[in-house]
Amino acid sequence: MNDRSSALLALYQALIDQVKAQFAEDKSLTAKSLFKMVTQGKDYVSLKEQAGEDELALVEQFLKRDIASFLREQNADSLSYSPSVITFENTLWHWLSEITDRSQVEWHELTQDFKHHGYYQSGDIVNQGVMVCTNCGHELSIEFPSVIPDCPECDHDEYTREALTP
Repeated sequence: MNDRSSALLALYQALIDQVKAQFAEDKSLTAKSLFKMVTQGKDYVSLKEQAGEDELALVEQFLKRDIASFLREQNADSLSYSPSVITFENTLWHWLSEITDRSQVEWHELTQDFKHHGYYQSGDIVNQGVMVCTNCGHELSIEFPSVIPDCPECDHDEYTREALTP
């Protein structure tokens, strides 16, 4: 490994250490907020000055991946992230949605669509349906009431809902 690669790797490690320190201070931070905080810090500016455009894009991609991985690891002990609990919860909501009268759900969703003017933001709570990212067209299938995340493909935060089919 040459000196330049070693310097870039050391700066990247400093960014990861910064993520861990910030999360230790505030455990409610999301991947998006951690990424934003890190990319505004002095370590990132130093890395940006030394790295080429392609290298910087690769660092940002790795940083997003590593932040998401770090958060999953930190939350692994939480019962709400347990695979068994998630499976049970998904199955329960699926059964309940099958029992529900679809026309009532459609009327409720139509009312919600009117309130949102047809657009939903990440952070909104929605019931079942397919949310489509307005930026890249990625479809996000939601089977039980949950909070809409940022688009996993492009990090955009605005969606439309596809109509439910009977």
